[in-house]
Amino acid sequence: MDSTSETTFQNELIARMQANDWLPGRSDQYDRETALYTADVLSFVKDTQPKEWTKFCKLFPNDSEAHFISHLVTQLQKANPNAIDKELRSYGTLGVLRHGLKIRNARFSLCQFMPEHNLNPDTLARYKENRCRIVPELVYSPYATSEHLAETGKKARAWRIDLVLFINGLPVATLELKSEFKQSVDNAIRQYKKTRLPKDPETGKPEPLLTFKRGALVHFAVSQYEVYMTTRLAGSDTFFLPFNKGTVEGGAGNDVPENDNDYATEYLWNEVLLPDNLLNILARFVHLEIKEVENWEGRQSKKETLIFPRYHQWDVVNKLIGAAKAEGTGNKYLVQHSAGSGKSNSIAWTAHQLSTLYDHEGNKQFHSVIVITDRTVLDDQLQDTIYQFEHADGVVGRINRKEGDGSKSEKLAAALESAQPIIIVTIQTFPYVLAAIENNTSLKERRYAVIADEAHSSQTGSTARQLKEVLMVEGGEGDDQPLSSEDILDNTIAARKGSSNLNYYAFTATPKAKTLELFGRRPRPEEPASAKNLPEAFHVYTMRQAIEEGFILDVLKNYTNYQVAYQLAQKIEAADEEVDSKKAKVKLNRWVRLHEYNIAQKVKVIVEHYKTHVMHLLGGQAKAMVVTSSRKEAVRYKLAFDKYLSEHNSSVAVMVAFSGEVEFNPNDPDSTALLDQKFTENGMNPGLKGRELRKAFDTDDYQIMLVANKFQTGFDQPKLCAMYVDKPLGGVECVQTLSRLNRQYPGKAECGTFVLDFFNEPEEILNAFQPYYQTAELADVTDPDKVFELPEFVS
Repeated sequence: MDSTSETTFQNELIARMQANDWLPGRSDQYDRETALYTADVLSFVKDTQPKEWTKFCKLFPNDSEAHFISHLVTQLQKANPNAIDKELRSYGTLGVLRHGLKIRNARFSLCQFMPEHNLNPDTLARYKENRCRIVPELVYSPYATSEHLAETGKKARAWRIDLVLFINGLPVATLELKSEFKQSVDNAIRQYKKTRLPKDPETGKPEPLLTFKRGALVHFAVSQYEVYMTTRLAGSDTFFLPFNKGTVEGGAGNDVPENDNDYATEYLWNEVLLPDNLLNILARFVHLEIKEVENWEGRQSKKETLIFPRYHQWDVVNKLIGAAKAEGTGNKYLVQHSAGSGKSNSIAWTAHQLSTLYDHEGNKQFHSVIVITDRTVLDDQLQDTIYQFEHADGVVGRINRKEGDGSKSEKLAAALESAQPIIIVTIQTFPYVLAAIENNTSLKERRYAVIADEAHSSQTGSTARQLKEVLMVEGGEGDDQPLSSEDILDNTIAARKGSSNLNYYAFTATPKAKTLELFGRRPRPEEPASAKNLPEAFHVYTMRQAIEEGFILDVLKNYTNYQVAYQLAQKIEAADEEVDSKKAKVKLNRWVRLHEYNIAQKVKVIVEHYKTHVMHLLGGQAKAMVVTSSRKEAVRYKLAFDKYLSEHNSSVAVMVAFSGEVEFNPNDPDSTALLDQKFTENGMNPGLKGRELRKAFDTDDYQIMLVANKFQTGFDQPKLCAMYVDKPLGGVECVQTLSRLNRQYPGKAECGTFVLDFFNEPEEILNAFQPYYQTAELADVTDPDKVFELPEFVS
């Protein structure tokens, strides 16, 4: 294919976008100094707000247009993350588009977003006045001289961006296009990193169009097959995210279209970048996330990230909102999104958009949106994100689990009575929320959306027992059987069939069979039935896609159990004649039989393997988890660890996590020395010094955590690199447990993760993962050296 292939691709894309109501633009109409398509800025303001413009012209009778542009540029450059006034934090292009521009006593809107209902014809008319313009081959830099522009070939293209999109003259997106017939999308990414710099390399001055927040909000690298995006250009440090739909098989990328005349990436311009859709993204999705971060010296600073939705996030929110409009209330929706999908943002966007949804008559579709979560990070994220959309406090209310029962009940009743738009409750509080609605005549007639965030931990101990009584759930053997958040939700809803005034939205990575039965959707009469006609998730983002896109790690990659290790040894014996086969087999068999010995011998293997092969990873921050089958076993492990570490003067520190008190009785094996003792979590972790376990484990004070049900789910510790399993695992519990390892951390992808299983068969583990990762595989052969490393630690 000759050099015109990219030109052909670009021309077809432009033609399609212009057919989709984008106005054509010219580079010579663009002001490189201000990064504005000035004519559109002024025409939108004058045509839609003539009274305000007249008021402004009285203030600045001479050169009114120049004064207006000058004030606008000043406001675009105001974006201070440290400002006490939240409004000043979110300025820049996004802030001006959302909140407009105030100049003395004149206030201007720079964009009209789609109104929430159709009752105001003036607002609808102004919405139609938005200028959405596409400019090809834009010469963007104010530092490009006539000599630069006279260059040809690659040098000339260094000063031009393939496509730039403007809303009312403000830049919102840039696109660099590459033809896969000649160059891959990686070349577009490389071009952004090397030549699309936020500062001019010669003068060191900012490039207005490419400056974070000040210029375009998102930058797309596009080919016929793939799309990537970034919201912050930073030279070689620029980080691009995939913006692909995924394949039918659940993998990364996009499916190749059946029609040769179509492009695999045409969803970008035919769906996402439609003027109505892009305006909606700017109004209801894009937001500035500001986090407190701490460097290695303990110095704190604020880290800003401009969040633009990934494709699956945008798609699921749109489809959920569309379904709510079309189907009303009394429905359930299951969103099966893997870890790494960005569920927190998807939930925040869904909650906000459901809370502002109106029917055709101008009535709110839902009086309140109830979000069930135990994660304070989601609480904070909802507050900050929704403030940027609403620009008002009090939209989100939290029923705090730490408040007394009386205070909590009063606060909950007040929030429901006042129809607070978004109410956050814990999973423990949720059954009481439904009871409050059912027992109040006025509340019972209202409509509610319930969003369940199932990324929190299981309930154990007294909390689980109380909830089982409320939900009339039969407990398992022993008092330490956990009650997962999914169990609570499923049993609460199952007991209340046919709630026609409620919609339920369950977000989970690993739905249980009961959850699929309760929330899954069978094809409707107008939809084609699947082969099995069984309940399915409303929307899916698979574990496979998350792994292939690099958002989580594949925890099965280095999964090993005794049988696998033994088989490896046999293969090595046959292939390597230099190995002393008799000696190797004796050592390996002895290691294989360890599961028949006591916990102390397993502790020896775990500690020495961790010290030799895990401890040094992540700059010495790598951590491990030991999964035990009961609270009593966790206690025994902790005692054995303490003894072994003390005898060997080891610097490794171990904590144990379990609920309640543990006592041994004469019928327990080897219990003589443990009788008449009560073991508690605090008592066995004297180094906590009042700290919460999660926070203490994140420090250098602890390297290994022993768990018994607690922290097997809903526990995110990205430094976790190894897991030692001494418990039968199956089904969703297996996936949730091993997935504690899959979180990304700098350097973790290179060193990988490690699972040593004392109990389960590889086939059982694979079968557990299969429903959530269609092509999960266990490697036939891992590193042969590992076969001989572990036995050395057994004397």
